[in-house]
Parts: sequence; C-alpha cells; structure tokens
Amino acid sequence: MRDGLALEVRGLRAGYGEAEVLRGVDLDAVPGTLTALVGANGAGKSTLLKCISGLVPATSGTIRLGGRSIAGLPPASIVRFGIAHIPEGRQIFGRLTVVDNLRLGTYSQYRQLTQQEITARIDEVCSIFPVLSARLAEQASLLSGGQQQMLAIARGLMARPRLLLLDEPSLGLAPSLVGEISGVLRGLRQAGVGLLLVEQNARLGLAIADYAYVLETGRVVMSGTGKDLLGDPEVINRYLGVAAARVDRTRDMEAAGLAARIRSVLRT
Repeated sequence: MRDGLALEVRGLRAGYGEAEVLRGVDLDAVPGTLTALVGANGAGKSTLLKCISGLVPATSGTIRLGGRSIAGLPPASIVRFGIAHIPEGRQIFGRLTVVDNLRLGTYSQYRQLTQQEITARIDEVCSIFPVLSARLAEQASLLSGGQQQMLAIARGLMARPRLLLLDEPSLGLAPSLVGEISGVLRGLRQAGVGLLLVEQNARLGLAIADYAYVLETGRVVMSGTGKDLLGDPEVINRYLGVAAARVDRTRDMEAAGLAARIRSVLRT
C-alpha cells in the first residue's frame, strides 16, 4: 500500500428503501493499521462496508480514498482504485474450482493482465495460504469452512488492494482457525495493508485493532484505540461480557514472517 492512501468517511448516510441504516457516520482508516467496527447486530456495520465498496449507494456524505472521492462509483471501479471487500459468508463460487475463484479476483483488471501475470499472482497468494495450492483443481465447495475463508481473502488479495474490507471473517470457524485467520490479518497489517474489520467476536476485533469504532443504530457512539476500548467498562458490559479480555499473541512471530511474503504479493 502506498503512503497517504487513507480512507476518509464523513457524514455518511445510507439505507434500504425508506429504512435509513447509517445516520451520519464519520470514520478513518489509514495504511498499515487495522480498524475494527464493533456493535450489535443491526447497528449498520455491514452496510457501512457495502457503502465503501459501492454495493449500497450513499444518500449523503462523502467517501474518499487518498483524497479522491469514490462515492457513487461502480464496485469494479472502486476495486481498481484499491479497495477489496471480503463479504460476510465468504461468497465464494462453490461450483467453480479454487483456481477459477482466484482468477475472478482479478476481474476488474483482467484486460490489463496477461495470463502469465495472473498465474504469478495465484502463486503468490498460495504462498500466503499454502493449503490452497494443493487444491487448486478442486471445486471450492469441497473446502472446509476455514479454507473457504482463506480462499475468500486470497481472492481479494488477487486485486492487490490498498485497503481490505473484511466482514465477519471468523464467523463459524473453530477456535484454532480463528487464530490462524487473525495471524493472517496481523501479517497483512505489518505488510502495510489497511484493514477495516467487522467482527462478531468483539473481543478478538478489539484485541488486534489499532483503532476501533462502536456503532449503535447507524451512529458512531464511541471510538478509541483497540486497547482502550477493550478495557472500557461500558464496552465490556455491553459487548464483551464480564470475562477478562485476552489477546492471543502466539502468532505474532508467524505474522512477522508472513508480512514479508505479503509485501511481495502487494508490491506496486
């Protein structure tokens, strides 16, 4: 990710028909940091990601990437400007092979890339997720839930994004796989990728976040560093429960090594 390509959201309003979901959201996400969105179901977290990626039109407000307005652009154009969206539920193409799913990650740039360049990108993302390299010819529906999540992230990385939007990446995964995915997110951050994360596991999201926003009924009601919000009594009572928050740091060394490989994938 190039320096200075920050995401700036100001006064964003959006919804579905007459139902307004976002009510004046302000948010920033900067290169090389992980920004988490925390809130109850229905708070507007997924809608916010969809607005940024162009899937849901904003009714008012601004969305800028590196100072350039991207509000109102079609999703394919937003991908070309450097934003990739990993949706909730993975949304892979189950009847297609793993390799064809990865090729679709280059769709917005397909005419500009040679087949050799696409193959090189596939090799690069498989170096981040080695489990995929042995299953490229298999139908994506045959992958486990964790492997499908890896495929969804790898498909997003095929576009070499400057900012990655992730919606519930740990949903439905076993604890061991949640740790593996969080290690990948740390590696992406260390490699300079900007991450905007919606995470149903609020404790995990805050534990790995540099900065976080709490949404309620379409508004930002709290913000601060992940560490500060993780220890805030109000956040604990409303979103985390009374158990002490713990940060899994066992994968930090793995993340540091992974970051070097990711930098080669996202080189510009």
